[in-house]
Amino acid sequence: MTFYTLKYIQNNQNTDRTILYVLMLVAALAMVIFAALYLHNRFATRYRDLGIIALLFLLLFAGTQYEKYVQINTQKSEATQIVPFIKSVAQDENVNNSDVLVSSTTLTDGMIVRVDSKNIDYQLKLNDDRNTYTLTQAHVIDHKVEVEN
Repeated sequence: MTFYTLKYIQNNQNTDRTILYVLMLVAALAMVIFAALYLHNRFATRYRDLGIIALLFLLLFAGTQYEKYVQINTQKSEATQIVPFIKSVAQDENVNNSDVLVSSTTLTDGMIVRVDSKNIDYQLKLNDDRNTYTLTQAHVIDHKVEVEN
């Protein structure tokens, strides 16, 4: 079973998008070059066709980038919900924030919360308003734990 610390959740909210930016730049440059070649020699329609293909690649990469942008915003909003929860559990249990481990990076009903210094596991039950919760002691079958810092 994998558990996540507060530090891991706060540090892993961004993803590497450098490759997608490079591909978008290459497609945009190719589109400009093919447009210039087509305007230079209007009878060579292959440049127009290659420019259109480059434009389609640019639109594909831009759409992919937008999808990742929406996904990252969703992950950030879900991560902002779990951070106060971890701090609240740490305060209630009188332990450091780093001693509270969770089995999910988003606040979900039924996830396992481990207080590492006390070696106690709890199962989370969220109320409908998601502002209050109940922790009931749980017993994990597989005590082999992998912690993501």
